[in-house]
Amino acid sequence: VALKCMLNFNVPPVKNSIGEPVWKVLIYDRFGQDIISPLLSVKELRDMGITLHLLLHSDRDAIPDVPAVYFVMPTEENIDRICQDLRNQLYESYYLNFISAISRSKLEDIASAAIGANAVTQVAKVFDQYLNFITLEDDMFVLCNQNKELVSYRAINRPDITDTEMETIMDTIVDSLFCFFVTLGGIPIIRCSRGTAAEMVAVKLDKKLRENLRDARNSLFTGDTLGAGQFSFQRPLLVLVDRNIDLATPLHHTWTYQALVHDVLDFHLNRVNLEESTGTESSQAGARPKKKNKKSYDLTASDKFWQKHKGSPFPEVAESVQQELESYRAQEDEVKRLKSIMGIEGEDEGAISMLSDNTAKLTSAVSSLPELLEKKRLIDLHTNVATAVLEHIKSRKLDVYFEYEEKIMSKSTLDKSLLDMISDPDAGTPEDKMRLFLIYYISSAQAPSEIDLEQYTKALMDAGCNLAPLSYIKQWKAFTKMASAPASYGNTTPKPLGLFSRVMNTGSQFVMEGVKNLVLKQQNLPVTRILDNLMEMKSNPETDDYRYFDPKMLRGSDSSVPRNKNPFQEAIVFVVGGGNYIEYQNLIDYIKGKQGKHVLYGCSELFNATQFIKQV
Repeated sequence: VALKCMLNFNVPPVKNSIGEPVWKVLIYDRFGQDIISPLLSVKELRDMGITLHLLLHSDRDAIPDVPAVYFVMPTEENIDRICQDLRNQLYESYYLNFISAISRSKLEDIASAAIGANAVTQVAKVFDQYLNFITLEDDMFVLCNQNKELVSYRAINRPDITDTEMETIMDTIVDSLFCFFVTLGGIPIIRCSRGTAAEMVAVKLDKKLRENLRDARNSLFTGDTLGAGQFSFQRPLLVLVDRNIDLATPLHHTWTYQALVHDVLDFHLNRVNLEESTGTESSQAGARPKKKNKKSYDLTASDKFWQKHKGSPFPEVAESVQQELESYRAQEDEVKRLKSIMGIEGEDEGAISMLSDNTAKLTSAVSSLPELLEKKRLIDLHTNVATAVLEHIKSRKLDVYFEYEEKIMSKSTLDKSLLDMISDPDAGTPEDKMRLFLIYYISSAQAPSEIDLEQYTKALMDAGCNLAPLSYIKQWKAFTKMASAPASYGNTTPKPLGLFSRVMNTGSQFVMEGVKNLVLKQQNLPVTRILDNLMEMKSNPETDDYRYFDPKMLRGSDSSVPRNKNPFQEAIVFVVGGGNYIEYQNLIDYIKGKQGKHVLYGCSELFNATQFIKQV
């Protein structure tokens, strides 16, 4: 909503307005591009009158009779480039929107450039948009994508980090969270764990919100914006958790569609990139394999199949794609049948009455064509994506890994020794084995004995694993042992429903033989459990000493005692140090069971296990 308002020259767009939109150019930097692309498609931009969208630092031609909307970060080089545009008189008028607040001195630079270029009247509006975060779903956001290594898990947890570096990282995170609450239009009540990076974020965010509220003239939380927020009657709860409370989940193999796509494919800012191998030419011997085609698909909110099934276990997804395909084929056959009847010759009465009857049918068939084509596009898209995921599941035995890890995490009996899993050359990549062992190591109440550990390390080395992550996790475990007991993951295991082959009918294009049909049981991961305690005001040793901040209180008090005793209706969970789709899905499943409650999931970066393991 905020973006659409900005693209409409910062006036809320009027619905059903007659007439053409004002044609304009959109100029953004990489940050702006990342914020807009998951939310607005090129078609939607065009509907809003954006004929051209260009990167700020590309070579742009002058278009003297068109207004330009800028959406950029207030950095030195961006400001210089804007001043240069003013001097070169590129556009008719300039609407400058900064993603996060611009400093006084930089505003003065623009002003003096405008005077120098005699273009003061052309700078129509200058706005701070406070949109420095990326929304991936209606209930999920991530801080940044450009320079994300600056706020990564590794950056926060480096042993040799200096205080000033840490301050900078925390300020970056807080700036984005502040933008998030300005856009939401509400002041949260903040809870966080003590002695972690999350606590530093909480202290700084509390201070920043507090200062903004005190400055009554320029406060961003007063007047009309507050009523517009979704949460006007009750304040949301912000739970800040540190990635270190649970390192097993980001390494876990998963079984739901969205998380699997993120785990095994190249899925980034809601776009998945696939390589399609086209097979080899069979005509002559020694033929070159054809080059791989790269295809990318957007998995967005407008994709109904994705919205419905992104949280479903993979077997269910495969079955649904098949069902969709069959219903599509039936509709297509109906259209073909009608076409053939329309070619009727002869004048006999039967044909004519049939014709008039069919004309009505054909008319409705034709009018449903666009819908049918869209359906076909989605079926093809998900067939390709699901097939690509399935190849990974089969070649790496991911179903076996998933089931085995769930058993480890829920402390149930294992049917096969861990050593066998690691030394089995057919099961998984070296990285899969490493993930499995790290989960075992993190979840075990006491660390394995030196002798066992030596056996495991040897097996891991033989399997070709990189052992660097293990040494990090060892230190981490030794450190957290002093701090607290290990997180528990509930005690449920997935129930296998027997093999797939029985479920899938023979006509299916997904060859699922030998893949286990596992059904998930809802169990709360540590992050969800913490949210549950704080949102429902349950007393629990895990969260009782969480700090409590209320930026609206006059004096900040350092207490763990919440003033508000009522359960919350809305909550935002934010993971400092990075998050993943497994946790997001777990939270969504949890909140489904709670009538009328909402939860949003945010993280400083979104990583899958491969990216995470490289950081530890």
